[in-house]
Amino acid sequence: MTTRAVTASGVTTPVAAPQRSVTDLPKAHLHLHFTGSMRVATVRELAAQHGIRLPASLTTEWPPRFETADARGWFRFQRLYDAARACVRGEADMRRIVREAALDDGAEGSRWLEIQVDPTSYAPFVGGITPALEIVLDEAAAVSAEPGATQVGVIVAASRMRHPLEARTLARLAARYAGVGAGAVVGFGLSNDERRGATEEFAAAFSIARRAGLALVPHAGELLGAQAVTETLDAIAPDRLGHGVRAVEDARVLDRVVGDGVALEVCPLSNVSLGVFDRAEDVPLRRLLEAGARVALGADDPLIFGSRLADQYATARVAHGFSDIELADLARASVAVSRAPSDVRAAAERDVAAWLAKTSAPAEPGGRGLPPTSAEAPAHGRTDVPAEHY
Repeated sequence: MTTRAVTASGVTTPVAAPQRSVTDLPKAHLHLHFTGSMRVATVRELAAQHGIRLPASLTTEWPPRFETADARGWFRFQRLYDAARACVRGEADMRRIVREAALDDGAEGSRWLEIQVDPTSYAPFVGGITPALEIVLDEAAAVSAEPGATQVGVIVAASRMRHPLEARTLARLAARYAGVGAGAVVGFGLSNDERRGATEEFAAAFSIARRAGLALVPHAGELLGAQAVTETLDAIAPDRLGHGVRAVEDARVLDRVVGDGVALEVCPLSNVSLGVFDRAEDVPLRRLLEAGARVALGADDPLIFGSRLADQYATARVAHGFSDIELADLARASVAVSRAPSDVRAAAERDVAAWLAKTSAPAEPGGRGLPPTSAEAPAHGRTDVPAEHY
């Protein structure tokens, strides 16, 4: 059986109908930001509750498209993100975000989620960075025990837009709550515009995190090219890189990423939305894998980009022609490079094998297993991947 797929570039191509549902594929989700994980309905409800007017890009014109990866494009993205973050005004709002992220990820087959949060952003509403982090950790532990939810670990992320000394404060806070399993801090990151700040100035913060046994997961190689990847490898010696896709621009840098065993958190549809690549087909997913890189697919900011974790796997299938065996390998890799506890890893590995053992599976109604985010918008905003590919 053959169906027609509409690519991100608008070209219709024939593709073989999938045999297995990507929403049923067990996987880990390692690149999801706290505010950006919100359902669009949630940010609208919080805005109404707190008397905040949202931009059209989060209401009638959602999801937005940022045409370029230049400073203006990033500025538009950051303004939209800040508008959403301004709607998070207290403990109940924060708990709701964690809970919904865990349930939505669980509905997509995620067995382990590492959600990334900068507690500084929410501290003014809850009495400081320590209470802010404790709220997230407490809810992560609670929701992880519920049927249908994924297990949730937490990554504390510093911002490149703030002073490196603040990053050290956050690293010490993260170290205090370091642990294994749901409701623990499992990693330390560095996010925001990678064109801002000198990476080496944040090395001391990552040294604190390393001594605490946390995964080191800074962003690099998204807005900047291979040189930024090299600088991050030199300064931080990370376990994973948030994005890292532009390592392909220099074969020597990519070889080093592979040789150092640094995994890449690749977010294909985020890259397209931000204009890093023009089309989903242009994201160098196959080139990274063929070079030997370990890759975990991530959604980045579903609230902003209108695509969730299952969309990334569906895109790998449609835009890059991945077979079900290759999709299973991606899912296995996501678990392998995560900080999921051993029992979660073992169960995911067993269930990936069971997924491959299926001979066929009907497409889910509407293509998704997620609750709708509003009467006007489905759980995802993509129209470039047909429902039958989920």
